[in-house]
Parts: sequence; C-alpha cells; structure tokens
Amino acid sequence: MSFHYKNGYLYCEDLRIKDIQQQVPSSPFYLYSLAQLEANYAAYSHALEGMDAFVGYAIKANNNLTLLKRLREMGSGAVLVSGNELQIALAAGFDARQTIFNGNGKTLDELRLAVEHNVLINVDSEFDLAHIQQAAAQLDKLADVLIRINPDVDAEVHPYVSTGIKNSKFGIRNERLDWFLAEIRNDARLNLVGVHCHLGSTIKKVRVFRDATERMVEFIRAIHAEGFRLRYLNLGGGLGIDYERTGEDIPTPRALVDSINDLLPEDITLIIEPGRSIIGDTAVFVNSVTGVKTNGSKHFIVTDGSMAELIRPSLYDAYQHIQFIEPVIGKVETYDIVGPVCESADFLGKARELPTPDEGVGLVVCDAGAYCHAMSSNYNLKMQPPEYLVDGDKLTCIRRAETLEDYLRVFDIP
Repeated sequence: MSFHYKNGYLYCEDLRIKDIQQQVPSSPFYLYSLAQLEANYAAYSHALEGMDAFVGYAIKANNNLTLLKRLREMGSGAVLVSGNELQIALAAGFDARQTIFNGNGKTLDELRLAVEHNVLINVDSEFDLAHIQQAAAQLDKLADVLIRINPDVDAEVHPYVSTGIKNSKFGIRNERLDWFLAEIRNDARLNLVGVHCHLGSTIKKVRVFRDATERMVEFIRAIHAEGFRLRYLNLGGGLGIDYERTGEDIPTPRALVDSINDLLPEDITLIIEPGRSIIGDTAVFVNSVTGVKTNGSKHFIVTDGSMAELIRPSLYDAYQHIQFIEPVIGKVETYDIVGPVCESADFLGKARELPTPDEGVGLVVCDAGAYCHAMSSNYNLKMQPPEYLVDGDKLTCIRRAETLEDYLRVFDIP
C-alpha cells in the first residue's frame, strides 16, 4: 500500500503526511497517491490482457481533471452520466470510441453533445430513445446506441447503490425489448452496437457478475436472432474495497474477469465500468482535531472536516477507517468523530476506539478517493477542499481550495 506508517507517522509514498499538513495552506484536504492509482489500473489492464475488451472508468467516482488525464494516459476509456462529465472527458482527452454515456434522464442538450462527439449512448427508456432519435435527427448524424437491459440480479449491496434489480429506476422493461428493436431498426440514424447492464457498486461476490453475464448473453442471442450484429457487451458494476480493514477476501479484477471469460461470445468487445476499485483507496481525507468533548455518556473528537466535504458516512451510514497521522498517547476511549456542521448527522465515524488526541493532531479518513470529494458541497458555506497528489517524494496541488470569493462569483451582486 502507498499509505504506511514509519516511526509512528503515516506516510503517503515517500512523504510524511504530518509534514504535508504543516506545509499546505488550508485544512481539511484530500491527498492522493499516484503509485496506488497506477497499480489499481494496472490490475484491470493485466486482467484484460489478450481479450477484446477495455476499461471505462466511471467518472462519477472522482472527476479531478489531473487524475482523469492520468487514467487516459494509462489507456482507460470513460463512462459518463452527465453532459458536464462528457465535457470534462473531452478536456482530459479520452477517445470518444471508448466513451459511454449512461443515465436514466439524459437531456436533449446532453444527447446532442454525445451524438456530435460520436459517444456510445445507452438507451434507458422509451422517452430516452425518443430523445436520442431527436438529437440524431437535429444533427443529421448517426448515433451508436446500446440498450440498457435490467438483468434483475441482486448485487447484495446497499439499496442506494443497487442498480440491477427489477424495481430499479434504470434500464428498459425487458418485455419491451422487441419494441425497442423495431424502433431502432426503423430509424436510419440509429446504429445498435451493443447491450448494457449495471449491477451496482461495492460488489464483493464475482458470482453476481457471472449471473448477470449469463443473462446478458441470452439477450445478445435473442437480438442476433432478430438480425442485428452487436459489437459490445457493456457490463457495468463495481467491485468493493476493504473499507472496514478487516482483511476481507474481496475479489480482484482478475477474479472478476476470470469468472465471466468463458461466457463471452466471439466477436463481442467487453466493456467494464470500474470506479471505486480504481480510485477508492488512492486517497485519504486529512483533518485537524479542533478539540475533544464529552456529554457525560458519549465522547466526541471534533475535526475541521465534516459531512460537507465527505458525506458517505452520513448519507449511507458507510464505514470508513479513521486513524491518526502521528503518535497519540492519550487515554483510549470510544469516540464519535464529528465535524462543525450544524447537523446531528454530521459525523465521519462512530464508536471508534482511539487514544485521546490533543488539539491540532492530524487525523485521516481512509479510502477517500471515490464518492467523497465528488459529493462534497457548500453546506453551512463550507468551501470545497483542495486536492493534492503525491508522486514519490513530489507533492502537487491538483485542485486548489475553493474560496468564498469563488462562491460569491455565481451571484449577481450590485
């Protein structure tokens, strides 16, 4: 791992995080390891070696432009869920032929942009197909589309991140497949190139991917029987990571690929859509302890970081490991780690056994690369935090701290 302890201090690659904390101008902040990012992506590229396949990184997990450019340089494609994500993918230089636009509520403006740039577009519903047809007609241009099928496979994850079961808001009604095929066949500007499904996030059993692949191959055969020749099987859904730090045996990219490889038809290009398992463990969220308090029955460590900068624990009741970046020798107590936001839901962790820290001690929330900065907000007028990247012994700011002046610019103030 790129984050490790030496002489009681937490390091990111060759740099001591306490030194970084004292060097940078604001707290809290996000800190990334380039070596970890490269290793995580390499695990996927090696697993897919020799196959007709590519990785589509899920930009929603983390949209930092510097990190996106690094992933593109490594060979990644991109998976998008908004027009702005398409714009940043273009800015990062992703190949449009390896760029896929998902979503159940794509707007006409977003679809025109996707058609203009030859992006692969997943059809999610009857109205979504109508909007794609409208965009293609307005531009008088061919649109390459995939049909998003709901495989009705339970990913056994938090319901908020489960996307492949029958009552999900995503995907077509499978019994309407023939209608979609007829509509696409009768529109000269639509080119059906594949099928797509998405199972959810934090998946920890490769059986889920195998079950879905078996189901999707059945649909591919049915579509081929209707005279279409498909090129892509876009198998969405992401592996989990060891947030709990229990040493749980979480599947590797190799295990995922090996579990489905024998099912893949010839002449089909596999697209997989990892996000969290590429970016999640590349970062920590670095905080400073503001103080320690007790209400008699409960103890609190109050930090300068909050749910505004990192909302996963508050939103999903998600666990992320928390540890100090320096030696702390105070009395061990059971603490809730909370921030300054005016909400009882503002916590980074609950019921953690930790030594009592002094004011100013550094504390990190681990595995903060995915769905953390990307979901940050200005609640309580907290400013979005800066991001830094470590490459060996080199520290680079890859996103500066937002300022109040930045925020005020969006208003018309006389």
